[in-house]
Amino acid sequence: MTATPDDLFAYLDELGVAHTTHWHDAVFTVDEGRELKASMPGGHTKNLFLTDKDGAIILIAAEAHSELKLNRLHRLIGTRRLSFGSPDLMDEVLGVTPGSVTAFALMNDTGGRVRFLVDAALLDHDPVNFHP
Repeated sequence: MTATPDDLFAYLDELGVAHTTHWHDAVFTVDEGRELKASMPGGHTKNLFLTDKDGAIILIAAEAHSELKLNRLHRLIGTRRLSFGSPDLMDEVLGVTPGSVTAFALMNDTGGRVRFLVDAALLDHDPVNFHP
């Protein structure tokens, strides 16, 4: 069963992770969220759901305006050639659909199949804004 927002908030509380929620209309791309992000301090993320040639599943949270080139990225993270994961795999593993992939969906990866990587550039921001 896919985790609910309340499940997420309870889990973050259990881990001692401070969090603030900004409720807004649905936003499915970085571009659609520009105005919203302009009103929120901190770093903003984009998320890439990827697989490598060997079948590894990788979720990358990167700074929203960073340029990620898959043909170079695989060498940086020590994998074989990367491509975008299929919508069916995303739903199976994270319980979300394209356009709504988020680090928070890792709660649904009960089998621990997804390798999660965070862009070091996000560490320069306080707070860091992740979207559900």
